[in-house]
Amino acid sequence: MATPAAMLEGVAPPQPPGTDMTGICFRDQLWLNTYPLDRNLVFDYFALSPFYDWTCNNEQLRMRSLHPLDLSQLTKMTGTEFVLSEVMEPHLFLIRKQKRDSPDKVTPMLAYYILDGSIYQAPQLCNVFAARIGRALYYIEKAFTTAASKLEKIGYAGPVDSETETASLESKVAKETIDLKEVKRVDHILASLQRKLPPAPPPPPFPEGYVPPSTAETEKGTETQESAEPQAPQVDPIIDQGPAKRMKF
Repeated sequence: MATPAAMLEGVAPPQPPGTDMTGICFRDQLWLNTYPLDRNLVFDYFALSPFYDWTCNNEQLRMRSLHPLDLSQLTKMTGTEFVLSEVMEPHLFLIRKQKRDSPDKVTPMLAYYILDGSIYQAPQLCNVFAARIGRALYYIEKAFTTAASKLEKIGYAGPVDSETETASLESKVAKETIDLKEVKRVDHILASLQRKLPPAPPPPPFPEGYVPPSTAETEKGTETQESAEPQAPQVDPIIDQGPAKRMKF
């Protein structure tokens, strides 16, 4: 087992209690190539990382040349300690940091796991919930933004995606659907109103001296209008007679 002085060489200074180190990872490939990673040596490897607390009870056992994970000795002490809670050799090791107040009373503080030689600090449950909720809210907001942008395209010309085309087609079909009962109801109302109204008055007679053109002449003039030369516009007979000769109704 390496001495504490040798382990202190090249090791980062310990972080103050409560420091969040979930964003860092520790790995010593030279140590992994030299020693096997098992339950007997895993704590020595963990002591090289910046997650290790040099004031813990395990370090006192190491100074007394005792195994640092000996529970028979740790239960006799009080203070901060590390225990090996889960082991799946040689890939996964779970180390829990806790505060011991008595042989039967401990308070969990933090958890660390060694996955294939890389050491991580496990995040706290509240941080996991906050991250998951924040991610869910982000995707919900993004979904509402996408839906709002697609709704704005409905009714506008131009290429749109298949969802917008489907929505526009359904809206168009709904508008073109005719309710026969509603049509009959409107026709009945119009017929009843027509019966109540008086008959329309006859059209006023033409002014004196005005002869309307015949239908044959009108059609003939329409066919030859494109090839004929432009002629002077006809004089309105009502304006030509002057205001004194206009008929009064």
